[in-house]
This record gives sequence, C-alpha cells and structure tokens, in this order.
Amino acid sequence: MSNVLVAYFSASGVTRNVAEKIANENGYDIFEIVPEEIYTPEDLDWTDKNSRSTIEMNDRQFRPPIVKSCDVSGYDTVVIGFPVWWYTAPSIINTFIESVDLSGKTIKAFCTSGGSGIDKCVNDLASAYPELDFAKGMRFTGDVSRAKEWIEE
Repeated sequence: MSNVLVAYFSASGVTRNVAEKIANENGYDIFEIVPEEIYTPEDLDWTDKNSRSTIEMNDRQFRPPIVKSCDVSGYDTVVIGFPVWWYTAPSIINTFIESVDLSGKTIKAFCTSGGSGIDKCVNDLASAYPELDFAKGMRFTGDVSRAKEWIEE
C-alpha cells in the first residue's frame, strides 16, 4: 500500500482519466467515489434549473448517497479529485469526506475544469470542515506531470 490515496468522483470520465494517470504514474492507491444513482447527461445539465445536479447543488445540506466508502487509516495523504460544479466541489465530495476519518491527514484536492480554478473549492471545503487539514489544491487539464511534486511537497 502506498502512503497516498487518490479518491475521486467523475461524472463524465474526465476526472477519472486524470486520477488514474496520477495514481498509475506515481504508484498511489486509487478509490472511485461512486454515487448510488449514476448521473445521466440530463442530470448534469447545468442550464436546467430542474436538473438533478442543479437541485443538489442548490441544497448545501444534501449529501448524495455513495455505493461504498473506503478505509483511509493507512494513508498520510488523501488526494480528492472532482469536476467543478457551480464553482465548487460537487456535494458528493461532502458525502465522501463525512464517510471517512480524515483527521490528522493531509488533504489535497484537485479539480478538472475548463475554466474554474481550485481555490474557491478548497476554501469552501476548509470552511465546511475546519478541523481538517486542506493543503493547496491543483487544477489539472490533462497534463499531470506536476502531480507528484504537488502531492509530496
């Protein structure tokens, strides 16, 4: 087992590709955060005020159920990857964070996004979970050559 876990949520496959590259190229363990109900393209239509993702993101208390969680006790660093939704982390990331014990761990978030950065996402998570140690995040658009240096610094 490596000392780093890459946990990720991917609705369309973009974040999955980045997470797998980071894990495979650096020998890290990987865990996919899978929603009990997979998101369809209609669910992800951010222009539709009645789409599932819009409704979920408008309710900051909502926690989409996940298929399973994982044991993070053997890791010092947990990297959490996700697409940016409504300028922040999707609420399923809160579901994951609340399902594991991240106290005492370094948490590094990365996002995949065409335009939005990671800073607001990390600030929102750090505000929601002030007892946890969120380090500086990173946005990836495909090139993960800086991932190891960022994760292990």
